Amino acid sequence: MRPFTYVRAESLRDALDNARTADTRFLAGGTELLNWARIGIDSPRRLVDIGRLPDLHEITSYSDGLRIGALARLNAVAQDPRVEASYPVLSQAILKSASAQLRNLATIGGNPVQRTRCPYFRSPGPVACNKRVPNSGCAALHGANERLAIFGWTEDCVAVQPSDPAVALACLDAEITTEHVDGGRRIPAPEFHTLPDEDPSAHNVLRPGELITGIEIGAPVPKSAYVKVRERQSYEFALVSAAAVVELQDGLISRARLALGSVAMRPWRLYDAEQALVGLRPGSPAVREAVTSGFSASRPLSSNAYKIPLARNTALRALDLALET
Repeated sequence: MRPFTYVRAESLRDALDNARTADTRFLAGGTELLNWARIGIDSPRRLVDIGRLPDLHEITSYSDGLRIGALARLNAVAQDPRVEASYPVLSQAILKSASAQLRNLATIGGNPVQRTRCPYFRSPGPVACNKRVPNSGCAALHGANERLAIFGWTEDCVAVQPSDPAVALACLDAEITTEHVDGGRRIPAPEFHTLPDEDPSAHNVLRPGELITGIEIGAPVPKSAYVKVRERQSYEFALVSAAAVVELQDGLISRARLALGSVAMRPWRLYDAEQALVGLRPGSPAVREAVTSGFSASRPLSSNAYKIPLARNTALRALDLALET
């Protein structure tokens, strides 16, 4: 591990002023950043501790939604009565995302920033990986890719984004708010992560020195659910996951949102399926056909064709559970 400078920010402006160089990282819960430094996939020269910044830990109701401060701990978000009742998909995704000990420390703003779990990206030795060394290639393309992408991949990168809460936030059409010395912005959650055809070396759209300050979610969606398929029930990353949000009118689906996890370098919205579901009666055979239509763009790698039917069935299960709510 390289030596680094540690700074504890006393205010938001202090944090931003101390993060003007590209080799600076913000430290919140630290559950991912310390792993990056240990493995050698990141070696920041400066750490800016934002853990004591005021106002970023709060969960606040407003006229038509909820704002969650970026430093709110995962367990605090999942167990908040407003989240449990109005956004069960987010509560469920968080509770399935990590061990209880990690959820007590990790933050809602930090979790979507975690980097891919591709074994080549996290390899202790040198391998071809465009996310580790740009323009070095992608060893996973013809290698151990059984857990990797079925959507949105290119020959430059076949990695997947592992965050569970990010899938729920994308399905909820949440917005991620940021601050930066050159001005903050609002980033739609489905667009927060970067696909390989945009930049195979990038993980998300954050600029150097840009700090996530909160997450804003719109109107309550009590009919929502999250399903995670993994190799073991205890703490484990998903093979595939699915988030579903559904609204009914006169016994028919009036609106649906579906997002898949661990199938692409971002939570993958099934927009075609969402449109096809409108007007259908829950439980009808047409529902399965509608969800299947969302997989027209799926492409398996050499060892992961199983993920296509698995992801389809996971999406169907999440939709069923949302309708039962």
